[in-house]
Amino acid sequence: MKTAENIFIYIAVMALVTYLIRMLPLVIFRKKIENRFIRSFLYYIPYAVLAAMTFPAVFSSTGSVWSAVAGLIVALLLAFFEKGLLTVALSSCVAVFVIEFLIKIIS
Repeated sequence: MKTAENIFIYIAVMALVTYLIRMLPLVIFRKKIENRFIRSFLYYIPYAVLAAMTFPAVFSSTGSVWSAVAGLIVALLLAFFEKGLLTVALSSCVAVFVIEFLIKIIS
């Protein structure tokens, strides 16, 4: 029963830390931030964090690094040419599938 009690303590601590992280900026920064540099920095933070979390997962999500690179290249090219999100996602999945299929045939 000691393990179950520890798990509840861990969950409570994680909930408290999560709440504090979200609440502290509201308490500390009550006025509007006037500095343009800080505002632009805070504007781009979510994109940077999302990229940092997503990019490494791209290369470990498939059976081969080559298929991951092919899917990434297809996605980047289609996104560069401003295609829709569904088109980019489906096309990169098809590219990964085709490359994985070719790798299995060749080896």
